[in-house]
Amino acid sequence: MTSRPNRVLFGAAYYHEYQPSPRLDTDLDLMAAADFSVIRVGESVWTTWEPEDGRFDLEWLLPVLDGAHARGIGVILGTPTYAAPPWLARKYPEIAGESATGQRVPWGGRQEIDYTHPAFKFHAERVIRKIIARYADHPAVIGFQVDNEPGMLLFHNHGVFQRFVDELRTTYGTVEALNEAWGLVYWSHKLSTWADLWTPDGNYQPQYDLAWRAFQARLTTEFIAWQADIVREYAREDQFVTTCIAYDRPTVDDSNLTRALDVTAGNPYYAMQDALAVPSQQTKPQGWTTAGTWTLFQSGDRMFSSKQAPYLITETNAGAIGGPSINYPAFDGQWRQAAWAFIARGAEMIEYWHWHTTHFGTETYWIGILPHDQQPGRVYSQLAELGAELKTAGSAVVGLKPDAQIGMLYSSRSKWGLAFQSCFSNTESTFVSSLSDMDQRSYQRIFESYYRGAFDAGVGVRILHDDQLVGAHSSFDPAALAAELPVLVVPGLLIADDELLQWLRAYAAAGGHLVLGIRTGYGDAEGRARLEQKPALLADAAGVSYQEFSNVNTPVVVTSTTDDLMLGPDAKATDWIDFLVDQGAKVLAQYDHPHFGRFPAVASTEHGSGRVTTVGTLPNPVMAADIMRWLVPEARAGWGEVPASVTISSATNAEGGRLHVLHNWSWDACTVATPGPLRDLLDPAADPAEQIELGPWDVRVLIESD
Repeated sequence: MTSRPNRVLFGAAYYHEYQPSPRLDTDLDLMAAADFSVIRVGESVWTTWEPEDGRFDLEWLLPVLDGAHARGIGVILGTPTYAAPPWLARKYPEIAGESATGQRVPWGGRQEIDYTHPAFKFHAERVIRKIIARYADHPAVIGFQVDNEPGMLLFHNHGVFQRFVDELRTTYGTVEALNEAWGLVYWSHKLSTWADLWTPDGNYQPQYDLAWRAFQARLTTEFIAWQADIVREYAREDQFVTTCIAYDRPTVDDSNLTRALDVTAGNPYYAMQDALAVPSQQTKPQGWTTAGTWTLFQSGDRMFSSKQAPYLITETNAGAIGGPSINYPAFDGQWRQAAWAFIARGAEMIEYWHWHTTHFGTETYWIGILPHDQQPGRVYSQLAELGAELKTAGSAVVGLKPDAQIGMLYSSRSKWGLAFQSCFSNTESTFVSSLSDMDQRSYQRIFESYYRGAFDAGVGVRILHDDQLVGAHSSFDPAALAAELPVLVVPGLLIADDELLQWLRAYAAAGGHLVLGIRTGYGDAEGRARLEQKPALLADAAGVSYQEFSNVNTPVVVTSTTDDLMLGPDAKATDWIDFLVDQGAKVLAQYDHPHFGRFPAVASTEHGSGRVTTVGTLPNPVMAADIMRWLVPEARAGWGEVPASVTISSATNAEGGRLHVLHNWSWDACTVATPGPLRDLLDPAADPAEQIELGPWDVRVLIESD
């Protein structure tokens, strides 16, 4: 952000234009009473801004901004480009996005428009300029959100495909070079002219698919940067520009997308009620909504990772989220818990979706802070308590740098590569015949297994992106990172160039502990299987290599072979096993299986001043947590025995103060002994204490005394 806020911003998306009865003053008074400091407006109603082509109505929002400003509530103003008006779709049917070549997405939802099309961009720019020019100088406006949750579609439109071909010509120069890079000798796919390049609908070539997905992500990044540049022509120096990111969208490459923005903003939605219990029993696949307390922390760390900086939450659960058949509103206390979990991992705004529950439309049963009767109830009461806490905490909880004992490497290119060359399937068949049979979240599953293991072990994580380590925007020296984060876990890195793999070697040689997961170092930057021993360019440093690998349909028990790594009786290998061959490493764990037992499950060896450990399977939660406890044996040093339902997340604030956020994710009250006297940030009158009482679904925010 252009400057640090003096408190964590707190509020909701507010659409007075959706209200069935005039109640602006009532709404804003209720917000002020709940210590709201921010609302988000304007991004969903292009037809209200421009009812007909070229006829604008800009004044309807003024009473909202004036009323907010009078109550000390800041406003984030959105551009309305994600929901195109019907008159635009009617006049320019060719702007419809195509989900397959020639198959237009019918108008009637949202985000069905090809936002690269010149006709769309002309009208989008016009309405953006009208809105921002009218309101940029309003004192209530603290920032701008361009578009909303971009990246939902891979566009197959003719113009998009032709631009893709042009980009390939620029990148590769000749069709001969492309033939070589993509291995198009296979299945007689060699091109003789650029006109021979086929459309992606029937594509089976993985190199093509990787290039296509990366290209689509660049279109999304370009679109957001284009809007940000327009808005900045009008914005004041004290106003920020952002967009709200739904991180699981297929064309989101967040570390690149956010470079054109002043601050990251994201929309984490999550399952509530028993889904937030710790220890967690959640085994459901994750998606745009997540399940399990560990996913709150992972979402927070992902948002922090985009710019390696604090972030905003532009949307998160107020009530039940997901439609009329999914109604699981939070238990008392869970809103506080989730908000403080995000804040502990760097959030500087908590904004709910949304203020009032709509009485019409697709999201009629996406429950807001006020229910359908528009009267404040349990949700409002719970959030008002949180608003008061944030006001009390003030600047002590902004500018946080969360503690981390390990780094985890995230790779968007590997995510795309493993979507097409999935290592897991969605079918029990022994033959996968189409992309629909593959688990396109294979990369996320590998990454999430280690993140959840870290959470269960009480180990703090800092997520780093591969393009933050090497390339034009790299900012991390291997030795410096090894000193700051002595462990770096690299799960599922299928797509990597030589420079990145050499960087990882250098990290270990400089004293870091490098942990390699399955698929890491198997492919090159084009997604081709490498010629080198696997893991490529790392096998000699790791002291293991492999040629074969296998899916496993039934989890296999994994046992320790030394006292170094202690695995519990429920530690198991799931889904995948690399047939590791020991070449000088120390074998730490093995499979309890008549065939797989000959191959190490976990092996480790010294490399330079550091170490490389290879995990040859996808560990279940028990095994992953045991590995993390081995990697960071003193994760909770000084805290003594911590109840199983309690998490501790620590951070340093912008003023250098040390904070510790304690959660009790259960119905049972408990007590936690602290390393020393800690002051309750939310109860300044209380004396510092060494014993902290936590009620059911409770959270305490503690700060070390001066």
